[in-house]
Amino acid sequence: MKYMLDTNICIYLLKQRPPQVAMRFAECYEGEVVISTVTLAELRYGVRCCPPETRAQNEAALNALLEVIPAIPFDEQSANQYAEVRYATREKKSDTLDKLIAAQAVALDVVLVTNNEADFQRYPGVKIENWTKEQ
Repeated sequence: MKYMLDTNICIYLLKQRPPQVAMRFAECYEGEVVISTVTLAELRYGVRCCPPETRAQNEAALNALLEVIPAIPFDEQSANQYAEVRYATREKKSDTLDKLIAAQAVALDVVLVTNNEADFQRYPGVKIENWTKEQ
C-alpha cells in the first residue's frame, strides 16, 4: 500500500466524483490505496446520520467504495504512533480522530491523501498529498 485516504477526501469522492481524483486512482495498482478503520467508522456514522430517504443510497455508495478501497485495522503499531502524534501536538486542541488517522498513516509509512491539508500538516511525520488539486 502507498496511500491512505482520510475521511474528508472519501466524502468528497462519494459526493463529487472529481475527474482529477479518478485519474490519480487510475495510476495506482490494486491494494495501493486504503482507508483506516477510523475513517470507516466516521463514514458509517455519516451514513447513519443521513435522512432515511437517502440513507440506503449513501450506504450503497460507501459499500461500493469499500469494494475497491480496503479498510486497514488500527493496530498496536498505530496506537504507539498515536502516542507520539498526540504528545507532539498536546498544546493544540484538535480532532482526536484526525490524530488517529495521521498516526496510522505514519505507522504504515504511507502518504495521507486529504483535501484538508491544514489540519494534518501539524502532525509530525505525516506525508500529505491533495489529489483534488490539478497536477
